[in-house]
Amino acid sequence: MDKCIYLDNSATTPVAAEVLEAMTPYFCEAYGNASSLHASGREARQAIEKGRAEIAAILGVSPSEIVFTSGATEANNLAIIGMAFAHQEKRHIITSKIEHHAVLYPCQWLESQGYEVTTLDVDKTGRIDLEQLKDAIRKDTLLVSIMAGNNETGTLQPVEEIGAICRERGVAFHTDAVQAYGKIQLPTDSIDLLSVSAHKLHGPKGVGFLMVRKGISLTPLLHGGGHEGGRRSGTENTPGIVGLAAASSLAFNKMEETTARMRRLKRRLIDAINAIPGTRLNGHETGSLPHIVNVSFQGIEGESLVMKLDEHGIETSTGSACSSPTLEPSHVLLAIGVPISMAHGSLRISTGRQTTCEEIDAFLDVLPRVVEELRAISPFKVGE
Repeated sequence: MDKCIYLDNSATTPVAAEVLEAMTPYFCEAYGNASSLHASGREARQAIEKGRAEIAAILGVSPSEIVFTSGATEANNLAIIGMAFAHQEKRHIITSKIEHHAVLYPCQWLESQGYEVTTLDVDKTGRIDLEQLKDAIRKDTLLVSIMAGNNETGTLQPVEEIGAICRERGVAFHTDAVQAYGKIQLPTDSIDLLSVSAHKLHGPKGVGFLMVRKGISLTPLLHGGGHEGGRRSGTENTPGIVGLAAASSLAFNKMEETTARMRRLKRRLIDAINAIPGTRLNGHETGSLPHIVNVSFQGIEGESLVMKLDEHGIETSTGSACSSPTLEPSHVLLAIGVPISMAHGSLRISTGRQTTCEEIDAFLDVLPRVVEELRAISPFKVGE
């Protein structure tokens, strides 16, 4: 193949041409520090505040409720640890078994500091049980952190219903919206804290934001010059913030069209892959994000499949890009009941706004042959 077919957009996305164009002046021309009082500094500050206002308008919140960060990992940590430290009279947090490690690990760290964490089970599609959530909330529950859409399977959570439960019980609700933001409309009225990363929606790496509802107190993780309203110190990444705002506007302006096209590609992928014997679809088939398909193949290793597809110029993943090099079975797939042998044989295909029908057809032409080749040399046979 002359050109790589990139189907790992849940890991990261190429920066859109419109985004790069918006960012470029702030690298070499309008390069001032936004905290400086001179003209160059004021120009940078104006760009940052314009980007903040654009993102706030998309979410229907006040610009003061947007805190820029280095990405979603920092945003998740700020939401979870920042809330815990700001409200130490309450020491109980609720999350789920299928969260990204950028949520699970901060929760585990808080456990080492004497906090209690309840980790909710999920059903075979990856959704939490709302009754179990209600039962888990206690008088000392500070925060519920449940992702909007799963990064491995694409399964969507009932965010609006979760938010209503939390609001009724007086508990803050945080959602990791990294995969969902720009793909679906989010019920921000139901959410107190929301994490986003630019590089998942054709923006630059190294920048994101945390939406913080008015009235929510956070203890900052980074101490210094008191930037971002005292909630996140550090010189602002002006070109990154401009790029994040541009990527957000691009995604939401074209969301209906892009989402419909992605759903058609997803249907094509699912129908064709299900025809391969010994295949399992992981996650919810319809109640899921439009760009993610996760499947498991009996009798082969996911890492071998990814490498074999790479030889054909097709780039995919066997799970979360942050954890797949560990070669451990996905905690998400194990949580939804996928047998360990099948979890090891998982493949995540994730499309982007640049993905074409021709690329999907080329992938589907190669995939069955590669699966057959790998099964031919596997000690495990389909059906055993």
